[in-house]
Amino acid sequence: MAEDGEIIEHHVSEEMEKKRHFARLPEAFLEREEHGSTQSSHRLLAYSDALISIIATVMILPVAHTKIQDNEELKESLQQHLTAKIAVYLMTFLIVTVAWAAHIRLFQVFERIDDCLALLNLACMMLITFLPYTFSLMAAFPDNILGILLFCSCVIVIGLIQAVIVLYGFGRPHLLNDQIQGSQNQGFYKRHILKVILRVPAFCFFAGIFSFVYPLLSYVLLAVVIFFPYISQSLRWCYSKAVGKDEGEISDPMLFYSYHPNEPLSKERVEAFSDGVYAIVATLLILDICEDNVPDPLEVQQRFNGSLVDALQEFGPEYLAYFGSFATVGLLWFVHHSLFLHVTKSTRLMGLLNTFSLAFVGGLPLAYQLTHEFPHNSHNELEAIQISCVIIFFAGLFQLAIWVAALFNQRETLHPFVHYNGQDHAFMLAKLAVYPCMALGTFFVTCVLSRFSAPVFHLAQIGVPFAFLLLRLLVRAALSVLRWLSRPSHPAAPFSDVLT
Repeated sequence: MAEDGEIIEHHVSEEMEKKRHFARLPEAFLEREEHGSTQSSHRLLAYSDALISIIATVMILPVAHTKIQDNEELKESLQQHLTAKIAVYLMTFLIVTVAWAAHIRLFQVFERIDDCLALLNLACMMLITFLPYTFSLMAAFPDNILGILLFCSCVIVIGLIQAVIVLYGFGRPHLLNDQIQGSQNQGFYKRHILKVILRVPAFCFFAGIFSFVYPLLSYVLLAVVIFFPYISQSLRWCYSKAVGKDEGEISDPMLFYSYHPNEPLSKERVEAFSDGVYAIVATLLILDICEDNVPDPLEVQQRFNGSLVDALQEFGPEYLAYFGSFATVGLLWFVHHSLFLHVTKSTRLMGLLNTFSLAFVGGLPLAYQLTHEFPHNSHNELEAIQISCVIIFFAGLFQLAIWVAALFNQRETLHPFVHYNGQDHAFMLAKLAVYPCMALGTFFVTCVLSRFSAPVFHLAQIGVPFAFLLLRLLVRAALSVLRWLSRPSHPAAPFSDVLT
């Protein structure tokens, strides 16, 4: 009961904020009357997050649905058939999430929208959803510059649309957030935001020009587009250390339009985007079951004398792989939910680590396909299971990295419960460590017991939910053992007293 009370207390501030929101509703209605078409941006942002999470995740389908013959070596098939597709998936996921992060920063400037802003946002979304197609062209025709030109053109137009949104919004101050709306220097904010927005189109413009001369340099510039914020921040840090200058706090007064790792990133939108990815991945698993594991009625009649039960028994490994994969996706979401339940502020660095985790979560449909694709006890089956362990390991490891990054600035980013030496610190660490430890342990066990790789993997997948159910009890027992072992030799206390 005490723990439930603490959780309720943890969310009192959120409930108070909701009450203040409803108390402001009459003012909102008056403002709507004053600015006829002005409306809240919440539904527009929810739609945008859902759309971007879908387009970022579904690019795993060409990878997962690549058929590998039983007589082919999995390692060679990965090199011949899947390398380009995996590269396209990862680049698409990264570039789409970069566009999504830019969208977050843009709409942290605007708290309200009108019809014109909504239509401009739809145009921006249309071009963002077209980006994966340009990457597919680049992977299928690496020697043809058309894919690069299409990608660069889309990014340039997206940047121009966002610039138009900024100019339009600053021309109507009632759409801006309270900080900028109350500022006496709105021109500075406008120039700063436009400068940041137009950097990416500028890089893509030069990449398109260099594609006619030296295409490889174009790919380098496109990579810089993704990692430029972190490269510039690293160079700035190195310069400050070289000249002996302490940067201290963020020098940029616009905290939501800087390249600093601690730049705030909307926690609500990070959660919405992440929930979308987890939901889509779980849905893709059942789509594969519906597509590949419904027996043909004629075959059921001829081979199994009309017995549907006997026909479905042949798909036993597929069902086991499905339930294990769904449990993995669901529990990774549960860990993510538990982590962000205690996050009070999300930062740019945490968002980057979350993107890496979600990219591996998006690869779980590939893991599901591989774990039941090959004959039992074959070398391909062993490699497929080990690949699945690697995917799960990194998905969980980057979740743990989010928490570690938050601990470096724990007073601003985490609730006191999970601070270092906080009452739930050890429990959160254990919860985040379950999947990396399970995946790593299963990988090494399958190396030793290769004949039992499939049973070991599925047993681990089924056993993890029970581990989560008993986790708090196990953590308390482990901490009690450590306290008992670290006690001075005199006076000796019974272990049962320490445990209670």
